[in-house]
Amino acid sequence: VEALRWSFERIVERHGSLRSVFRAGAEGQGEQIVRGHQALAIDLVDLSGPGVQDAQGVQGVRSAEAAQAAWEEARIQAHALNAEPFDLERGPLIRIGLWRLEARRHLLVVVLHHIIADGWSMRIIVDEFVALYRERVTGEAARLSELPIDYGDYAAWQRSWLEAGEKERQLAWWRTHLGDEHPILELPTDRPRTALGRYRTARCTFDLPEALSAALRQLAQRHNGTVFMLLLAGFQGILYRYSGQQDIRIGVPVANRNRIETEGIVGFFVNTQVVRARVHGRLRLEALLSQAIEAVLGAQSHQDLPFDQLVEALQPQRSLSHPPLFQVMHNHQRTQTGGLDRLPGLTIIPYDLGEQGAQFELTLDTVEHDDGGVSACLTYAAQLFDAATIERLGRHYLRLLEALVRQPQALLGEVGLLDEAERSQLLAW
Repeated sequence: VEALRWSFERIVERHGSLRSVFRAGAEGQGEQIVRGHQALAIDLVDLSGPGVQDAQGVQGVRSAEAAQAAWEEARIQAHALNAEPFDLERGPLIRIGLWRLEARRHLLVVVLHHIIADGWSMRIIVDEFVALYRERVTGEAARLSELPIDYGDYAAWQRSWLEAGEKERQLAWWRTHLGDEHPILELPTDRPRTALGRYRTARCTFDLPEALSAALRQLAQRHNGTVFMLLLAGFQGILYRYSGQQDIRIGVPVANRNRIETEGIVGFFVNTQVVRARVHGRLRLEALLSQAIEAVLGAQSHQDLPFDQLVEALQPQRSLSHPPLFQVMHNHQRTQTGGLDRLPGLTIIPYDLGEQGAQFELTLDTVEHDDGGVSACLTYAAQLFDAATIERLGRHYLRLLEALVRQPQALLGEVGLLDEAERSQLLAW
């Protein structure tokens, strides 16, 4: 526990974002204030209780019933820690909870406000934690490189760069790419949408077959593209087949760390792009792919304009029932283990905090793994879609990807999505 506390304290000292609070400035705009020092509270909650000795003579092993009760209590407290609102003005905007379940079993939960850290930042924190923890336990020097800038330096540079004319240049491209009309994607749902658009989430996870993953990599190389571009094209195609709408817009998060100085900094750099596809049933799959590649490359060349400024400039119709400019997201990542398997004396098992509020009606998360495999997760609004509906959508998505690599000349509207069981069910009706 002491090594864990020491490691996190060093990380907070290194990164100003983790010591930041936010207040309204003189003109009403938010201002970041970086505190010089911030005490980091890590409270150890001991739920291990009395027990008996294990085979190695370690006190704390209990009956299965007592261990399960401790786990349930820790889970409740961990979810409460995660759900507790942050105070942006007072801080801190990072919370760490540690629960001892048994002598050799703990639950660690780290909660950060999104305003101070993005997904890339989480990898930095994990990498640095591993290095610092090893130093504290084994004496092996962490050798963390000195940070050339902090997040505040980057924010000031970006603001100056955009104000010098880059904002107008990039905005002009986005106006052309997205046009003047901003249609709402209306997927068929199992239950009606609500006026406020607030839903709890559920997930459907699946792996792509090995052969399909390999075929996607080969096709991406032939087209000078990436696996993500193919996965996105398939997602665009399945959204068209389900909605019948010919103007498909998907939100795509990007790391937005183009300058090498930003690679090791914790902060909120991520931006969201809107990738548009104009599709129809007579569109060949290879044309769908070419369009997706071109759209992604164009968006990446104009990724610095903050999404909120794009929304402000385009002025789409606003409603509490749906987010502006896009209603479906695709987030693609590569596996980043962060060396958690290198923590001395520890075995790490991920813990999912579970159900969250649905930011979008449907989100596709895809991950490329080190072994070449690809996994996917569909996160959806559980009050709108049945689990069986999303599971079926996942199967149909895989069939469309298969067609993309096996039958690139096929027409989008003619790709067979139903499997044998679904065809038999239709015939029975």
